[in-house]
Amino acid sequence: MESSERTAALQARMKKIGIQESELIEKFIRGTGSGGQKINKTSSCVFLQHPPSGLEVKVQRERSREMNRHLAREELCQRLENQIAAQALARKQAREKKRRRKRAPSKRAKARNVERKRQHGLKKQNRRKPGID
Repeated sequence: MESSERTAALQARMKKIGIQESELIEKFIRGTGSGGQKINKTSSCVFLQHPPSGLEVKVQRERSREMNRHLAREELCQRLENQIAAQALARKQAREKKRRRKRAPSKRAKARNVERKRQHGLKKQNRRKPGID
């Protein structure tokens, strides 16, 4: 895939999620790690912040600033998609929990409850003083 196709695909993905370029805060900072004098002089590390979601991404995988910009946006999209999926899963689990709570107990569950109550009544009956009916 060419870089223009990758860029177009990334833009479409960002639009689908709801990320707009105007919302992003982008900073270029000097990278760290091995690489000698060159890494200490160039600002190829990309710091990307998306204030509406509170997500921050820092990428320094490649030597090229443009490639790091692209990778930072991809990672931001991935994190936001994961966040959205987690929220959707939590909502679904809450609905299921509510549905299970409202569901009527089965015949077997009712029978177990009646048996537990009967056993509890017998236990309490054995605590009474003799001679009282």
